Amino acid sequence: MPENGKPKFAMYWAAACGGCEIAVLNTHETILDVDANFEVVFWPVAMDAKYKDVKAMPDASIAITLFNGGIRNDENEEMAHLLRKKSRILVACGSCACEGCLPGLANLYPPGAIMETAYTTITTENPEGIRPKPMNAMPEGEITIPHLYSTLKTLDQVVDVDYYLPGCPPESGQIATVIGVVIKALHGEGGLPPSKSVIGAGKSTVCDECPRQRNEKKITEFKRMATFQPNPDECLLEQGILCSGIATRSGCQARCPSANMPCIGCYGPAEGVIDQGSRMLSAVASVIEGSTKEEVDKVFEGIVDPAGTFYRFSLAHSLMHRARYIPGGAADAKNSD
Repeated sequence: MPENGKPKFAMYWAAACGGCEIAVLNTHETILDVDANFEVVFWPVAMDAKYKDVKAMPDASIAITLFNGGIRNDENEEMAHLLRKKSRILVACGSCACEGCLPGLANLYPPGAIMETAYTTITTENPEGIRPKPMNAMPEGEITIPHLYSTLKTLDQVVDVDYYLPGCPPESGQIATVIGVVIKALHGEGGLPPSKSVIGAGKSTVCDECPRQRNEKKITEFKRMATFQPNPDECLLEQGILCSGIATRSGCQARCPSANMPCIGCYGPAEGVIDQGSRMLSAVASVIEGSTKEEVDKVFEGIVDPAGTFYRFSLAHSLMHRARYIPGGAADAKNSD
């Protein structure tokens, strides 16, 4: 405990887009509660903080760390172990830390293929074929960059996690609620949830929160939003729009379906579901209208990217985890671990 009597707070950004950081700032007045009740000792995006300062802290001296992002390189992994060691409560904050999220879809490809896409495709202007180098010699000394792993991992695949706060990003109101619960517990005004709990979210599905009218689902065709304007009052899935609410944890108040857009699954699997993609695929298969294999196949042809659809947020934490490939092959000739 520091001299000012405040417990310490930290937040770290690993392999993620930064949306979770913005969501914390979007808690508005609650961010003042963080300042009033915590000493912010490590939050690189918001303050000047050095890794060496964290290493110098006593073990378990940080009361709570919100860790957002997956583990994509050795720097991410080093910080995951360091912050686990220094924190009493480590929270996997956001879909990337909990499920792998969109960066986890890179697990379908070897690192060499990822680098080729980043540096040689038509969207990249790189006529000299420049690639990042692991090490560069400078007058000041050698400068190194983090080593890219072949597989993105979720936070709990690397270190022990106390709580999970899902969402892409988590709703700011949910973050505020979680911070409030921790503050009360630290002041002896309440207890913390059971270890390993999913916090800031519900236990049912987005469908249970969705205000749309639901009838018997019979799907004969999947439609794309770009070519179809759905009825704002009827279930999107029944209209042929692939909506993941049926297999996704509640807690977001069905924000996307309420805005006439399908749920894409960012709150992760519903309570008790081991593999969100498998549950979604099973749910969709059960409501397809077709008496022959040809009819069913025709309906599924409307799903342009099955892996990216069913496992958009959860591939890295799914039973599949990643695609199998041959290390050392042509697509994996560079930057594999």
